[in-house]
Amino acid sequence: MRHELTEKIVRIKIERDLSWAGLAELAPGLSKEYVTAALLGQMALPAPAAEAIGNQLGLSEFEIKLLQLPPYRGSLPTAVPTDPLIYRFYELVSVYGTTFKALIHEEFGDGIMSAIDFRMDLKREPNPAGDRVAITMSGKFLPYKQY
Repeated sequence: MRHELTEKIVRIKIERDLSWAGLAELAPGLSKEYVTAALLGQMALPAPAAEAIGNQLGLSEFEIKLLQLPPYRGSLPTAVPTDPLIYRFYELVSVYGTTFKALIHEEFGDGIMSAIDFRMDLKREPNPAGDRVAITMSGKFLPYKQY
């Protein structure tokens, strides 16, 4: 059901020439990154945001409630992504994953960076040689417990 709702939201967004950032403005206090992830089926929206965005998109009461439920996360269709942009993130982790791990462990100890207590910011950086994509990811450090 959630997949069909995601497809419907994308269709309406395209038909009405809407933007993810514009839809996120209907959800004060939530970032465009979080709202976009929610509308693409990867996060749950709080009721006021789901209602505001759902009403703007003309969604049913059921669909608005569905936006509020915890989704099944991790929706890539293949183990190795084939979309070129998403593949570059896979490639980034393949190349720099061990570096991330080594530096995080050196700085914080044995643990992980949370993807639950997490925030992200994506911005355009103008550059004469070609604009750059700047992505800041911030996740709480969660140490492994000894028992």
